[in-house]
Amino acid sequence: MTVDPVAKPLLRALAHHANTTPPIWLMRQAGRYLPEYRAVREKAGGFLDLCFNPALAAEVTLQPIRRFGFDAAIMFSDILIVPQALGQRVTFEEGEGPRLDALHDPAALDRLRAEIDHVQLAPVYEAIARVKQDLPPDVALLGFCGAPWTVATYMIAGCGTPDQLPARLFSYRHPEAFAQLIDRLVKASVNYLVEQFAAGVDAVQIFDTWASVLPADEFQKWCIAPMARIVTAVREKIPQAPIIGFPRGAGTELWRYLEAVAVDAVGLDWMVELGFARDHIQSRRTIQGNLDPLVLVAGGEAQDRATDAILEAFGEGPFIFNLGHGIFPDTPIANVERLIARVRGAKS
Repeated sequence: MTVDPVAKPLLRALAHHANTTPPIWLMRQAGRYLPEYRAVREKAGGFLDLCFNPALAAEVTLQPIRRFGFDAAIMFSDILIVPQALGQRVTFEEGEGPRLDALHDPAALDRLRAEIDHVQLAPVYEAIARVKQDLPPDVALLGFCGAPWTVATYMIAGCGTPDQLPARLFSYRHPEAFAQLIDRLVKASVNYLVEQFAAGVDAVQIFDTWASVLPADEFQKWCIAPMARIVTAVREKIPQAPIIGFPRGAGTELWRYLEAVAVDAVGLDWMVELGFARDHIQSRRTIQGNLDPLVLVAGGEAQDRATDAILEAFGEGPFIFNLGHGIFPDTPIANVERLIARVRGAKS
């Protein structure tokens, strides 16, 4: 894979170079806060119908680029298509989120495939190719997957839960079976990410949204070690593949994560103190983040102050401006426009 990091500011940042103006994109930037997305979603029918329709998935991926001119597009999909491609039934209930056939005991793992089904994922790869051909030359295309721990929490519980108690109990009661599930997800994630690169993405992000619920030893076992294996295995097939890790809520374990996981950039949630991240992390990794998504809903002077504080802390080094988690559906479009203008220097 050959890319010119100068041509795409986000890739330049991932190569640990500072940009005069930091690149910006937002997690969940293609989504319900955009009226054009809602129109396509209604046309598609169900959420998974949209994910597996290459033309429509490409369209909603490109919508925020056309409207806002972000420096990266992230492929529209969902982390739970990996369990589906492993043979677990996944549905999305309107207003209730994902529903899966829960893996309540070790015997339930026998229902899963040993290998990820790339035929089922072919529409995702086709959508990547469609987006790639329509992106401006200076805009990077990001692929993604969920980290094994986070994906496993949904597979075991059958839905999202506030504290991921079912997965935590499963890992304590059935450690060998849980390790087998994590191993299967590591392998599936590697194969999925490699195919995304082959289809045309420039970089990938790995979301560990539920990293925060684990104690330190379990975090090492189920978050750090699997992530390190994924990064190593992907780069065995795609040398120098740019990878962003997002261990949300890692807290004091973030240091151990960075010692073991060779990501190019680390996504920070909004709870990470700016001075600590600047002084102890940015010299080692490109920083991505970390505006509180709620302040983007609030807007106004609170948004400007928070934006300026992040720019002051990280703007001189390798940095990608983003939120500390996904954008809220009720975020006003005017606030996103104001944010982009401020990041790019047009302060008002």
